[in-house]
Amino acid sequence: MGRRNAQRKNIAMLDSDDDDNSSVSSSSTIKSDRLSVLGTKEVQLDKDSLLEQALDALYEKRGSTREGALASIIDAFNSNMQHQFVEKNFATLLHQCLSCIKKGSSKEIALASHAIGLLALTVGCGDNAHEILEESVIPLSQALKSRSESSKKLLECLAVVTFVGGNEPAEAKRSMQIMWQLVHPKLGSNVIAGKSTAPVITAVVSAWAFLLTTMDERTLDPKDWQESISFFSDLLDKDDRSIRIAAGETLALIFEMEGLEKFTAEAEGSTDGSVQEGKKSWEEFTQVQGLKTKILNQVRSLSAEAGGKGSNKKDLSNQRNLFRDFLKFLEYGYCPETSMKIGGNSLQTSTWSQLIQLNFLKHFLGSGFIKHMQDNDLLHDIFGFMPKKKYLQGVERKMSNSEKRMYKSPNSVLNKARTQFLNKQRMLSKARNVGYFAFNIDD
Repeated sequence: MGRRNAQRKNIAMLDSDDDDNSSVSSSSTIKSDRLSVLGTKEVQLDKDSLLEQALDALYEKRGSTREGALASIIDAFNSNMQHQFVEKNFATLLHQCLSCIKKGSSKEIALASHAIGLLALTVGCGDNAHEILEESVIPLSQALKSRSESSKKLLECLAVVTFVGGNEPAEAKRSMQIMWQLVHPKLGSNVIAGKSTAPVITAVVSAWAFLLTTMDERTLDPKDWQESISFFSDLLDKDDRSIRIAAGETLALIFEMEGLEKFTAEAEGSTDGSVQEGKKSWEEFTQVQGLKTKILNQVRSLSAEAGGKGSNKKDLSNQRNLFRDFLKFLEYGYCPETSMKIGGNSLQTSTWSQLIQLNFLKHFLGSGFIKHMQDNDLLHDIFGFMPKKKYLQGVERKMSNSEKRMYKSPNSVLNKARTQFLNKQRMLSKARNVGYFAFNIDD
């Protein structure tokens, strides 16, 4: 409180009726409409001081003041890796952002959610990241039940803090279930059943798929696989193109993880026993085969969809490209390979899992994506990416991406992907030889 009171004597925030000549002069100055300094004389403030002031402003009563401070914090975390500030103020920033989520407007909740996600990506794996997850999951869950306008950012935040801070499969499952309840509430749940908007459905599917990339598929119930696959297949028939694209990416990931095959194997393996049990298992097996056929036909149709009147050409092109890649994967087992230049070096993906992780984090970081890819060690590990400046400093890249995933801390977020990654490589090798769908379908 002493630090906060002392700072209040020297600064005034957004809403104050300050002298019009008040200003802050610095190459990294927080925008004048977000944070200003009292007095007619310009004051030089370093980046840490500006962040300290923004943090202090989160205690203010006026929501617009807190919103401006959160926007300043987000700008700072996007433009530089704020390790020194985080080391000193980690707990304070986390709890003030959570307070904003509990009492703020929809705009404030969205900004606070974004800030917490950036905080998690900055601290990386470890005890602090796990604390962020455990402290955030209940406030985020409660906010999702009653706040539709900020749901998108809340979902992205929950996904990011779970991705970075989760140590056990149960923690990822917990977050995925919170997301799932928004679009697929069960009877008796505390979720208010209502029609979700297209942006919320898209955000749920994208966040759910992002966390699925961290899961060992053997820990998932085969019956859950069937429920989710049926739901995503239904989404492919929705009018909204963003929903179809998100559902398509998620189904591609599920097939990469052999989710439907696991349900089929369970049905085939349970045919022993009574005649009634055998009949039920055969019905389930037939249902799975029918679902496969349905999805294949949906993918073929969406890969060649003609644009209608008023259709957005860019979105239509994105959909066609995605489902063409999906169709190639289903028929021949080839995953799409992508490559993008960052600071002179190539960032590459070769699996659906990596592509979904890249797209999600790129979208979440927005303007801060390039900076984080250049300087964030966590992202370097996730994507096996070596920035040029690190290479020039003598840090040679001696291990392949798969080897890096095998050689890591047991508590690392990447440890959860080890078995999944190896299974995918074996599956892809097999698929290239025999084709992904090992059954006959009449065209």
